[in-house]
Amino acid sequence: MANEQTSRKVAIIGTGVIGNGWITRFLANGFDVVAFDPADGAETRARQSIDHAWESVEQLGLHEDASRDRLTFVSSLEEAVLDADLIQENVPERTELKQNVLAEIDQFAKPTAIIGSSTSGIKPTELQEKMKYPERFVVAHPFNPVYLLPLVEIVGGEETTKEFEQQAYAFYESASMKPMIIENEIEGFVADRLMEALWREALHLVNDGIATTEEVDKAITYGAGLRWAQMGPFMTFHLAGGQEGMRHMLKQFGPALKLPWTKLEAPELTEELQERVIAGCETHAGDRSVAELERQRNEFLVKLIDLVEDYWP
Repeated sequence: MANEQTSRKVAIIGTGVIGNGWITRFLANGFDVVAFDPADGAETRARQSIDHAWESVEQLGLHEDASRDRLTFVSSLEEAVLDADLIQENVPERTELKQNVLAEIDQFAKPTAIIGSSTSGIKPTELQEKMKYPERFVVAHPFNPVYLLPLVEIVGGEETTKEFEQQAYAFYESASMKPMIIENEIEGFVADRLMEALWREALHLVNDGIATTEEVDKAITYGAGLRWAQMGPFMTFHLAGGQEGMRHMLKQFGPALKLPWTKLEAPELTEELQERVIAGCETHAGDRSVAELERQRNEFLVKLIDLVEDYWP
């Protein structure tokens, strides 16, 4: 099991939005972080991203050893992973590219290192195919912004051992995350499959002229989303059943599942639909830039996470 003496150095491979989110989270929780990204200007962009997010993680609460100075950029993948206790891969979502990068990480990482991938949908068994030591590989799928949202889905492949899954669980937990181990691998895992179902239905509502993008967002923001911030769909419906809970809810509303209330298949993403979605989002955003919206989102999430912790410690 990873412990406090041997689990404080992390390597981040790939420093896009997700990679930089991981860097910020680990720095805020007192880890040493070594990063590698061959793209020009990657270090500059990463440090700007961390500076931008730092106010939010300060508000959420920093580890006593937290420091942005504990980040080091290096010029090779080998140097980045050499002494790391956990390596987090964040390269673009292409199976062959990820397989090759993971195989290279596997070649240079120390035998006890945990190797995690931030993939949002590729099965771990596929990703570990080219690894010499696949038993220490897991998918560790986070959510944006990684430095604030605590959920991480841990999924092992066919050759991943339970021991390394548990080590990964403990490691991410030590970075103030809320890990969940998914026992059976499936494309998209759990959270993304739920979000994808809602996203497809939202596109249908806009495509069919039933609601605008702003109205769909309003329905979530002031309706279901407020409940989901505290409890998920099952507990929400459990309360909907009154004193008998889910037992009464299923009896009363179960037959509605046979009604054509949803369209799970996505609509064709025509140019017209794309423009309707884009124009709707831009109109809703108004004169607020993406940076301003991110600032507002982060401020909201910090307050909300504190509130959730009061009710689900």
